[in-house]
Amino acid sequence: MKISKLFDIKKTQYELDFVDIDPEADMPLFLDPYYISKCEFPFAENAYESIRSYFEYLLALLKGKRIEQAKELFSHLGESNDICMGMSHGKPRGHGMGPEDTNAIFKELLRSRAISSGIMEDIEDFRIFVPNVDRDKVSDMTANIIKLQLIEYTQQQCELHNIPLTYDVPSGMYWDSKRKNWENRYVDRLIINEKPILLVPKRIVSFTDKYTTQEYKQHFVLNYLQNEHLSMGSSLVRKYKNGTKYVTKKSIVEFEPQIDKEYLAKFTESHPEVFQDFKVKTVKKISKVQGAVLEEVNASEICNHLIAKLESIPSGTKNASKYHNLIIGILELLFYPNLSSPRKEKDIHEGRKRIDIVFDNSSETGFFFNLPNKNILLPCPYVYVECKNYTGEVANPEIDQLSGRFSNRRGRVGILTCRELEDNFIKRCADTYEDERGLVIPLEDKDLKQALMNYPQNGVEAIEEIISKKFEQIVFTK
Repeated sequence: MKISKLFDIKKTQYELDFVDIDPEADMPLFLDPYYISKCEFPFAENAYESIRSYFEYLLALLKGKRIEQAKELFSHLGESNDICMGMSHGKPRGHGMGPEDTNAIFKELLRSRAISSGIMEDIEDFRIFVPNVDRDKVSDMTANIIKLQLIEYTQQQCELHNIPLTYDVPSGMYWDSKRKNWENRYVDRLIINEKPILLVPKRIVSFTDKYTTQEYKQHFVLNYLQNEHLSMGSSLVRKYKNGTKYVTKKSIVEFEPQIDKEYLAKFTESHPEVFQDFKVKTVKKISKVQGAVLEEVNASEICNHLIAKLESIPSGTKNASKYHNLIIGILELLFYPNLSSPRKEKDIHEGRKRIDIVFDNSSETGFFFNLPNKNILLPCPYVYVECKNYTGEVANPEIDQLSGRFSNRRGRVGILTCRELEDNFIKRCADTYEDERGLVIPLEDKDLKQALMNYPQNGVEAIEEIISKKFEQIVFTK
């Protein structure tokens, strides 16, 4: 039974930021450090800082011949069943790094010319050059290294969805990038059937079917060797009837010694530019998982259901919590993957002010990506959302409440949702913008319903088209 069912959240995967796992079975998704490294938003950047810190320290120990210390460091990359991801069948068994695997892989690491030659610069390269390491094992390595970030994310999502936590339980070993050490402490954790569970943002998971030994070998190494044989006019060159020369990849595989991971390391040592080309081109092939992840659901039915729920909630403070909870799900669906990791009522200014919802700006295209690039006065690493279950009552204090929380570090862009606004409200937002106090974009019920109706065909562009028009109105209103 999935998390949403276990805790009666009453939301589909579309409306949830975390992967809605079943704690009793693995989901065929993975944490790919290469993909995480290319995600430029706060959660991913903090996670990759830990990954990079760990691997750089490990390499430094190996290069400094501090083998026992490196072995101790490596030993904590044991199997991780907390995230319930991978290729196990039935209950999660962690096809990753068990103690025997850890020892065996560390020995392979010591023998690998990828280490001695210096061509392995990132932890994701384990998959390419180190025998017996696959995506399961790299995913488990990653989960252990970023466990603290995942614990904190799990705490935030549990608060957001009223999921109970168990107080003061061991965190399990996680990497402390500042102390350069593995740490363990008591924290509040999600425990299900006496098992600790980590929730994972769907924005950072992938199928990791591109950054692989097979992809590197088949589409980069063999392509290079084909061209080499053609240019040398080797015995492998054949001719089509029209005279065009060619070399088959099959003939190269038969001609060369076994093209295993050691061969790839030796090849890369001589041709590092081919591996760099593989890295650059592969990241463009890695796609974000869809909002529904692996659920087979009808987007139109979900959007119609959300519209009906929005219409059923009366305005006013009595139903503010219902409205707030619904808006979180609607915005998650509409803005994914451009906004992610929502947190509820974050304290700022030492708790003197609170924000209803805070999203990471995880956009790679679109409105929130282009906005700070076009206007340096509107940084938005985070996007703030205030939910007001009002009808025609929102005035200057509500705008001031939101804009008063802006800063260059946190961001200067926010969204104000409410049921219905007076016609002159855009003018108030324009005044705030003109005074350089930040950008507040209002969204009414009619805006959200329009976006939900268009979402099945247009995806995130449905809501971005609306907020782009709102921004244009704000900029050109006098």
